[in-house]
Amino acid sequence: MEKSASEQPGLKAVRVWDLPTRLFHWSLVACFVGSFISAKIGGNAMSWHLRFGYVVFSLLAFRLLWGFAGGRWSRFASFLYSPATLLRYLRRRVRSDEFLDVGHTPLGSASVFALLLFLAAQVSSGLFADDEIATTGPLNKFVSNATASWLTGYHHKVGQWVLAALVLLHVTAIVTYRLRRRLDLVGPMITGDKLLPAGVPASDDSYSTRALAIVLLTACAAIVAWLVSLGA
Repeated sequence: MEKSASEQPGLKAVRVWDLPTRLFHWSLVACFVGSFISAKIGGNAMSWHLRFGYVVFSLLAFRLLWGFAGGRWSRFASFLYSPATLLRYLRRRVRSDEFLDVGHTPLGSASVFALLLFLAAQVSSGLFADDEIATTGPLNKFVSNATASWLTGYHHKVGQWVLAALVLLHVTAIVTYRLRRRLDLVGPMITGDKLLPAGVPASDDSYSTRALAIVLLTACAAIVAWLVSLGA
């Protein structure tokens, strides 16, 4: 168990993950699990599979915007690292002003970007897929049969297993950090705070930024709903 700030001299609780980022994270986890399970059940559960996919689509669109408008450590600029930085991190030659272990580390950022990329590919392919049984993506009619067949194959045979492997790798990294480095990566994604040295800048998590997040998410959901309606 991690010690409190008072038990660790020089450390204080710093807001790293703003509330919108935390809600995005856990909502995405829930939707991924729900989508995976509903796909395996099939039948009537496929209607839920589609709904989960639409929510994931909205969440990904929101995260893209939040990568520019969110709190400091949620912005892409804070965890888009150069190859040189990654090498220095692996060699443990990190400069004191880089704060590479505050938000996403160079290795963690690669995992995050890979997950976001393949989730986007999975959602996109699902929009045009056709299982030739009972479930057809809402935008299937806008592509040729050959294209739909290819996207369906990717969605069913490639994408879901790539994502499963990435999620397993992500969870393994969390457990490894906990057991070997005594670093809790789950707790901060729940509370938003980490115990860090004085001087580490915090993320803005004010009511105004949360209101902005609501506006952005609502806009993203509306756009997704409109896109889906095009196939009606």
